[in-house]
Amino acid sequence: MADELFEHPRLAAVYDALDGDRDDLDEYAAIADELDARRVLDVGCGTGEFALLLAGRGLEVTGVDPAGASLDVARAKPNADRVRWIHGDATALPPLRVDLATMTGNVAQAIVDPADWAATLHGVHDALRPGGHLVFETRDPARRAWQDWTRAKTFRTAEVPGVGVVEGWVDLLDVRGPLVTFRSTRVFTSDGQVLTSDSTLRFRERDEVEADLAACGFAVDDIRDAPDRPGLEFVFLASRVE
Repeated sequence: MADELFEHPRLAAVYDALDGDRDDLDEYAAIADELDARRVLDVGCGTGEFALLLAGRGLEVTGVDPAGASLDVARAKPNADRVRWIHGDATALPPLRVDLATMTGNVAQAIVDPADWAATLHGVHDALRPGGHLVFETRDPARRAWQDWTRAKTFRTAEVPGVGVVEGWVDLLDVRGPLVTFRSTRVFTSDGQVLTSDSTLRFRERDEVEADLAACGFAVDDIRDAPDRPGLEFVFLASRVE
């Protein structure tokens, strides 16, 4: 089940406006160019920003996401017909042979159950051509990013066409081992409605991710810094091993 932040129609409709600057997507597109990828699977594609960016560059893109409301937003965007949209997750994909699979933003960390994470990696492995690549990011637990998840530090406001002014922020709820739970709040000032969504992320250690990838048939080719969040994240580049 997807979080309400992505599944509730009213929340999904304003997600992009409050999501902030997505310079990271340009970096992922540069990696696609670096790897000479022509066919891409975007896992957890959400409202379709990255999938549409790649499709606009002439790539063949499949976007998969469990949140139907987010996919509805994606399908309503210009040139959405250039992308193949799939409602679901990486564990039940149709036959594919892509050059590159991506999980941008918090997608990898949102898969909190170890069995679900392994099933996702196996599903991506099956969707890749031999030698194909998987690229994703995960926050470095040592940097304790959740300490900044307060209303004071995350408050944003946006004017959304057809909706009006929307306010949003995040509050930390719980830290239990590698699991961090937080609440996203959205206030629609036009009618005063307040909607919330609770989410949990898993903060995996670098060596844990490396072991998970190896167990699911991947070789780790590189671990990079995230240009948009220097020193805060690991960007994994892995390739399918025969």
